[in-house]
Amino acid sequence: MEETREQGGDVLQAKIDHEKDTLAFMVGVYCRGKKHEGRAPAGPAPDGAGLCPSCQELVDYAFARIDACPHMETKTFCSACETHCYKPDMRQRVREAMAYAGPRMMFYDPKGAIRHLLSKRA
Repeated sequence: MEETREQGGDVLQAKIDHEKDTLAFMVGVYCRGKKHEGRAPAGPAPDGAGLCPSCQELVDYAFARIDACPHMETKTFCSACETHCYKPDMRQRVREAMAYAGPRMMFYDPKGAIRHLLSKRA
């Protein structure tokens, strides 16, 4: 029984890590595409490295909310969750970044974009 619980924890942690990676990736695409001031001169990279201070604040906030999510085991995406734990202004900023980066994901990570679309249908 203990082993099963441990494996479930590994699956949950993998889901959390994947959600964080996807969010950081998409905010990185958004930050670079919008040419935000204060970002790394060559970037930011799509993995979220070199974000401007505002986008870094958004990613840090979202990571904290993901870590504290009580519905992580059962939900698909924050936008589909019954409990909205983001402050309204941060929720709007995430929506804006996702709307910008979503269509562009195919150029940066085609496999990840397809996987993201398929998981949205589940």
